[in-house]
Amino acid sequence: MAETAKQPHAGEGETRRDFLYLLAGGMGAVGTAAAVWPFVYSMNPSADVLALAEVEVDISPIAEGQAVTVMWQGKPIFIRHRTQDEIKEAQAVASDDMIDPEADDDRVERPEWLVMVGVCTHLGCVPKGQRAGDPRGEYGGWLCPCHGSHYDTSGRIRKGPAPKNLPVPPYVFLDDTTIKIG
Repeated sequence: MAETAKQPHAGEGETRRDFLYLLAGGMGAVGTAAAVWPFVYSMNPSADVLALAEVEVDISPIAEGQAVTVMWQGKPIFIRHRTQDEIKEAQAVASDDMIDPEADDDRVERPEWLVMVGVCTHLGCVPKGQRAGDPRGEYGGWLCPCHGSHYDTSGRIRKGPAPKNLPVPPYVFLDDTTIKIG
């Protein structure tokens, strides 16, 4: 009589094989996640961008009639401490005289402080008018000399090819001397 070779129980082979498949699949998933994670993480904003997400500005040293420029998200932000004459002039403009009608009250939190992005809405130039002696255009605000866009004392486009007013960034007054932009 020939001895037959002892066959393993049918359930034992499948159980070991299933375990090895699960183990190999799990290790493959962990390896794939470990390889993909650096690529996904590299899409997050860099530390310098996150640092510029919000900017706090001390406005106490800015005298009436003076303007300063700060950087926020890589863009110049114009902050002007407007005089009473500039405020009256900005509030007196009729909306039908504007290319992009917008009331002065809708552009400011406090009438004496104007905060806006200093990038011309025509082709992205930086308008002149922040420094003493800069040309300010026909309306006493800002002038983009590249293509002749004239902005008034509220940053609204009044003449030239620019289609929109200078944008107002999100900002709040933290107290009487500090503005948080962003």
